[in-house]
Amino acid sequence: MWLIILLFLSIVFIIISTSVLKWHPFLSLITVSFGFGIFSGTMPLNKVVEAVNAGFGSTIGYIGIVILAGSVIGKFLEESGGAYKLAEGALKLVGVKNMPFAMSIVGYIVSIPVFCDSAFIVLSPLARSLSRNTKISLAVLVMALSLGLYVTHSLIPPTPGPVAAAGILGADMGLIILLGFPVSLIGLITGWLFALKIASKFKIANSSTCAEPSANQPIVKGSSAEKQITDIKNKKRPSLFKSLLPIFVPILLILLRSVSELPSSFFGEGMLQVIISFAGQPSVALMIGVVLSFLLPLKLNKEMLSTSGWLGQGVIAAAGIIIVTGCGGAFGSVLQESGIAGVVRDNLAGARSLGILLPIIITASLKIALGSGTVAIITSASLLAPLVPSLGMDAPLAKALVVVAIGSGAMIASHANDSYFWVVTQMSGMTVNQGYRLQTTGTFIVGICSAIAVWLLSLWVL
Repeated sequence: MWLIILLFLSIVFIIISTSVLKWHPFLSLITVSFGFGIFSGTMPLNKVVEAVNAGFGSTIGYIGIVILAGSVIGKFLEESGGAYKLAEGALKLVGVKNMPFAMSIVGYIVSIPVFCDSAFIVLSPLARSLSRNTKISLAVLVMALSLGLYVTHSLIPPTPGPVAAAGILGADMGLIILLGFPVSLIGLITGWLFALKIASKFKIANSSTCAEPSANQPIVKGSSAEKQITDIKNKKRPSLFKSLLPIFVPILLILLRSVSELPSSFFGEGMLQVIISFAGQPSVALMIGVVLSFLLPLKLNKEMLSTSGWLGQGVIAAAGIIIVTGCGGAFGSVLQESGIAGVVRDNLAGARSLGILLPIIITASLKIALGSGTVAIITSASLLAPLVPSLGMDAPLAKALVVVAIGSGAMIASHANDSYFWVVTQMSGMTVNQGYRLQTTGTFIVGICSAIAVWLLSLWVL
């Protein structure tokens, strides 16, 4: 049982070092990777180094380009005004009476490639403006937007968390999208209903001063919230069609590839299948999305593609996520080489009986403790990677569902140790108490309902 005790101590170390000591997740994960390997007593020291290097390299090799490309697409959508254009398009589609649902849909779509905190900063001025002009409660619009953003940020690639978990667990991204879509719709509807039924009972002051975050709260990587909002309002925005292309074309290509590789050979075995299989590789599909994002600016110039321009900012934003993901892969590799999977198989029958609920419970616990949903997802995937075969979830469809389960757990729940909690409360003008009663409660309910949807889906899939 020493390996189980050491695993527990490793989790405690990650929580304390990141949330109390404020270490960067890279340092926490790489330290615990070496520490677990050394103290496990099951590997020679040179094998520990080999496991760390192999896990780090293979994970980044699988998902590095995908996260990088997704970040660049998100930056171009954010800076060009494409995200704002998607919001306008949704409002025109559903009309003023259904404005809360429109805000949910906007958040749901925009957060697929854009970090949810940045997306909320870009779109929250629209929510305030609409609230003033239509007399719809600001709390309703803000929570519809916030929870819509939160759902796809946790569940649908190419947002970094699910992509990272896919890399660590070796899951197919097309299958993750197919399984994550119905679960995310449950989360979307739950968030919308929460905004209508619960958030409508709260009153938030609708003032322009609410848009300014405190000076010591770093909300947007590379630029201030005030400058970003001003730039979005003043620039000419791309068309709705152009704004949709870099999001949905890569997703469609990835899905088509997964369909083409089914035993039924839906696209046959000729040149069409070869092309789809190539274009649907996540790295290729996302790079196609990057090229399509270059259509978003009114006029693409060399400064946008420079190291200090939109492209460079997207690369910088992705770098931290890629490194942390690689460290998560290193930890997972060390766990696998330590033989802990056999210990679980032989001694933890109760854990196996939890089935798909185990990833949800582990991730939710880490999310509540760590704050960052992405770090919780990466850490959970690292812990579960060597255990998946012992849990009977090593089939392609089962691995994909494990990733969706991890994403659902990562939504439970956003509170004071989560930067997104402060983005939402500050940008909307909530008090901290209102933030707990709206943002924390809302994310908890959405996460629980999504987790239930995953469990129901497992009864059919597994």
